[in-house]
Amino acid sequence: MKITVNGLPATVDAGPDDAAVDVLREELGLTGAKAACRTGVCGACTVMVDGVPQASCLLPSAALEDREITTAEGLDHPVQRALAVHDGLQCGYCTPGFAVEGAAFVDAWRAEHGDVAPPRERIAAALAGHLCRCGAYEGIYTAIAAACRGEHDGAEGTPARVEAMDKVAGRARYTTDVRLEGQLEGVIIRSARAHARVTSVKVDAAHVVDLLPPDRTVRYAGQPVAAVAAPTRREALAIAEAAEIGYDPMPAAFDDAPDAPPVYDEAARKHVPSSSEGMELPGGWDGNVRGPFTRASWRGRTAAKRIEAARHDADPRLVTGTFTTAVQVHTPLEPHACVARWDAEGDLHLHLSTQTVGLAAEQAAKRWNLPAERVHVVADHVGGGFGAKAGVGTETIAAAELARACGAPVRVVFSRAEELTDAGNRPGTRTTLELLTDDRGDLAALTMDVHGRGGVAIGSAVAVMARLMYGTAPRRLRDYDVVTNEPPGAPFRGPGAPPMLWALEQAVDEAAHRRGEDPIALRRRWDGNRKRHALYDLAAALPGWTTRPRTGSQTGRFRRGVGVAAANWAYMLDPGTEVELRVEGDVVVARTTTQDIGTGVRTVIADVVREELGLPAGRVRVEIGRTGTVHGPPSIGSRTTASVGPAARDAALRLRKLGVTDGATVVGGRRRDRRGYVTPFPVAGMAIGRGFSGSVHVTEVEVDTRLGAVRPLRVWAGIAVGHIYAERLARSQCEGGVVQGIGYALYEERLVDPVTGTVLTANLDDYRVPGIGDTPEITVHFHRDGWDHVTGNGVGVGEISTVGVAASVGNAVFNATGWRPHDLPIRPDRLLEGIAR
Repeated sequence: MKITVNGLPATVDAGPDDAAVDVLREELGLTGAKAACRTGVCGACTVMVDGVPQASCLLPSAALEDREITTAEGLDHPVQRALAVHDGLQCGYCTPGFAVEGAAFVDAWRAEHGDVAPPRERIAAALAGHLCRCGAYEGIYTAIAAACRGEHDGAEGTPARVEAMDKVAGRARYTTDVRLEGQLEGVIIRSARAHARVTSVKVDAAHVVDLLPPDRTVRYAGQPVAAVAAPTRREALAIAEAAEIGYDPMPAAFDDAPDAPPVYDEAARKHVPSSSEGMELPGGWDGNVRGPFTRASWRGRTAAKRIEAARHDADPRLVTGTFTTAVQVHTPLEPHACVARWDAEGDLHLHLSTQTVGLAAEQAAKRWNLPAERVHVVADHVGGGFGAKAGVGTETIAAAELARACGAPVRVVFSRAEELTDAGNRPGTRTTLELLTDDRGDLAALTMDVHGRGGVAIGSAVAVMARLMYGTAPRRLRDYDVVTNEPPGAPFRGPGAPPMLWALEQAVDEAAHRRGEDPIALRRRWDGNRKRHALYDLAAALPGWTTRPRTGSQTGRFRRGVGVAAANWAYMLDPGTEVELRVEGDVVVARTTTQDIGTGVRTVIADVVREELGLPAGRVRVEIGRTGTVHGPPSIGSRTTASVGPAARDAALRLRKLGVTDGATVVGGRRRDRRGYVTPFPVAGMAIGRGFSGSVHVTEVEVDTRLGAVRPLRVWAGIAVGHIYAERLARSQCEGGVVQGIGYALYEERLVDPVTGTVLTANLDDYRVPGIGDTPEITVHFHRDGWDHVTGNGVGVGEISTVGVAASVGNAVFNATGWRPHDLPIRPDRLLEGIAR
């Protein structure tokens, strides 16, 4: 078949039904188009066909014959420069698709309207077929508007990220793009049963890798059973689909009913996976319920007695409620992926989409009994993670074992259905809360019982988070795990905090409402966090807040509401972080074993080194995303920038003293905080510092009382984290946090068949993540004081920017309608039923 791609003729060997995206990627090596969803929903695979944007995952290769194809690699358009300058990207996996669609829109708009910016809703409509899981939509809006005004027709403007142009042009290489000589494609065979002992596995393949646990028991539908490899993914899928698995069925548990069949026996409980960031709280088992963990309580008996007395007296100051949250799935656009290769010397080479290059290497060395220096991990670019890509997972085990068995490199890439089923999720929760105020309107007592549903995983740490908010009033806090035959949870951006704040911040809001007190003023009185006091003062003066309607006062179809929520997050760091600087000719090369998942750590390191040494951009090169150099932090727990920034500065200061001469090499470290207060944590390379970051979110919504739709209009995000290393990148990360919080509040809900345990929301049509049209206008304010005791004077923004957003949406809905939502997401059916009551 003859086609023209990016102005050049090409001949490809493809079947007429092969997807165009696969032909471009596998036949021509043009990897800018990403096969992220394969259902035409996400837009990451968009290319131009005769000048018209098309989803190439739905386009058969026969449709390419004698057509002009343009991919992001061949675009060279002002919209690409605009995206780079205005930071319309984070991880960058979706960015080439946005660039192609954006280029077509900008050209058409300017041809019709001239060099004027389109209205925001017009941009949203044009890009409606594209998703950015990082939530970089504010930067995309700004970039498209600037390109329409003609501001990037030339080469003006400095990209916000050092790797931005590689991402917008489709040149950045992710694990899914890696193709080695002789590479095979691996596919995982998964269980069709929610609970069974596997008695046999018959596969028509020369090499089959067993992925079952020692007891040969599967405990959820979709659990890995085995893996196979073939020259093409299509062949591997055919082998997997033809596999015959023998099952000895066992009854499955999908709820916490007292008579639910056991998920684990006594012996198997020792090997239960974790849904938290290494923070398994101790607790006993009662059937499938584990807990309670109560050690976070403070004067718990006093709290319970005060609550009981208030309940007995029907005290109107007692706020009670049961709040639930749905399971939220990470679903980064780059799925879990690994390319494994064993060399002739027995070294293991892993190209891996991971947030933890160093930890993955350590775990791989331990699993395959290798010296640390014989495991080599590469993650040049990572297409999102949000907590789900930590360490060695199923994709790594399958790829490495298949590569060893086959004697060839093997690539394993999760499908979107696999990603939405078995790649991690934020566990669902049910929270029973009681909050009591005294005569003065102060917090007198709080009780919170949380049952976390992490499937076959444990580690619910939700109620424990309530110990950190609103002073030292008595509180009884109890965490439980409800174990079911559903896929396991995993840490997700601020583990435990969003569901806790969903319940607590609405109860606080209700307490203010009953007292007739301004909700911001009440929070300020209760809150001892001085950094957050400054945010309260700013929030209280916002025009949207001062003109908010009286709760429940509006009539008519569309009603406006404004809500507030506060949050905090622990200051975490990796105290062993180092950065190596080496002068190579006239270039300073910075190296450390960390990775950039879209947070911009490459740029942070480059900016710090350039600033300290007074060098232009071209004379600093950052090499991260691989082992073989000094220790760097994982990209989890809001600690990457807070760890790497000070280490890079220390290294630059050392090099300045030594002299920037060819061959000079120094290693800088992250010095201990000047006042110490660094506490070790049970996760390797992690410590907790003194103090908490803080946030206040004020959200304005419009509620359609006829259709039950909630439309976020504006969000003001006050973030207290101290020094900001890269202003635009930090702002983008906070904007993305707001977008993900809105998704948690309004749209995202994993559904499981209650009979078979099969995940029903296994594609991006059924599992909805926010699109650009769902994005409100977002204003981010950074409060930079209060962190003088910290080396670097600042802490991370990744989690504090998102954990309180959903609660602010809930409070805004209450302000608009007088009905308080208790269940996430706030679906139209729930809202209509609620306001009808």
